[in-house]
Amino acid sequence: MMRILSVFGTRPEAIKMAPIIRRLAATPGITSLVCVTAQHRQMLDQVLNLFSITPDRDLGVMRDGQGLTWITTSVLERMADVYVGLRPDRVLVQGDTTTTFAASMASFYAKLPVGHVEAGLRTGNVRSPWPEEMNRRLTTHIADLHFSPTEHARLNLLREGIDPSRIVVTGNTVIDALFDALAILDADPARKAEIERMLPRFDPAKRVILVTGHRRENFDGGLERVAHGLLRLAARGDVEIVYPMHLNPNVRRIAEAVLGSHDAIKLIPPLDYLPFIHLMRRADLIITDSGGVQEEAPSLGKPVLVTRDTTERPEAVAAGTVELVGTDTELLVARASGLLDDRTTYERMSFAHNPYGDGKAATRIVETLLRG
Repeated sequence: MMRILSVFGTRPEAIKMAPIIRRLAATPGITSLVCVTAQHRQMLDQVLNLFSITPDRDLGVMRDGQGLTWITTSVLERMADVYVGLRPDRVLVQGDTTTTFAASMASFYAKLPVGHVEAGLRTGNVRSPWPEEMNRRLTTHIADLHFSPTEHARLNLLREGIDPSRIVVTGNTVIDALFDALAILDADPARKAEIERMLPRFDPAKRVILVTGHRRENFDGGLERVAHGLLRLAARGDVEIVYPMHLNPNVRRIAEAVLGSHDAIKLIPPLDYLPFIHLMRRADLIITDSGGVQEEAPSLGKPVLVTRDTTERPEAVAAGTVELVGTDTELLVARASGLLDDRTTYERMSFAHNPYGDGKAATRIVETLLRG
């Protein structure tokens, strides 16, 4: 039996690893093991519960005011004992978090091969997104198997000298997870009705703008500039803005201070994955700095304005469903207003087209692992 250990620590990683873990567990010849670092605790746990994932090890590294050094050193030190206890033949990591890098480095020290899911994304700027771009680059040169979501990501790896025989273009597992979530929602009307009751009530005569924001590089002024842009959009009178606030206190402080008193802006707690997918499907326009939302929204036909200066996911930009606007207040207001006021512009961005896969990425990854 091949023993494969999946390691992750945040909600986005859990969402993207869930389809792989389910496929591994159903595959003869493989023992599927799971370790969570709990770099994020509450937001991670609700995804584990939704997809019925029970970790074999839970490191519980999250603490108040945690910094990158704490996460890195805690994961690096504790993973050594995990590898000794679980004896995996291979480790799988996902994406670009501090958990991803630290678990990969610990694997290198333990002489364990690493498969990197969602490999090859690049912005070309090590400080944007920060620290994610560097985490990805370092993980690339530790891993021996690279599961790239797109051909563009594969070419990035080839430019860095990665052996082409060790790269497999699979699509992105976030699309697998999205399709699973939509199937759950559509098959259970009672659950959908329960989600509707927990979400804010929207005026059917107004369009809904869904907002998320959490990037570290936007903490120094960027989130505040975006918030002032949202105030101006709310003043139009024909939209309602819903903002599920990230648990990070830097995000909440700015959102509550700038946006908390406007009737057309609904600041709500962070949502579990299913309610968030439902809300994303309900929205008319999405404003976000999230990588995962950039990948999911095109499948739902939702225009996305990305409040970042760079993106490691240029495929949706090229496809015309995503646009980078940075954190400039004037540009954000102008581009959002253009989508709201010009039906032709809106329809051009809102066609359902997704360059990130067909929902079969997990199957391709597991088949590759079986071939060795």
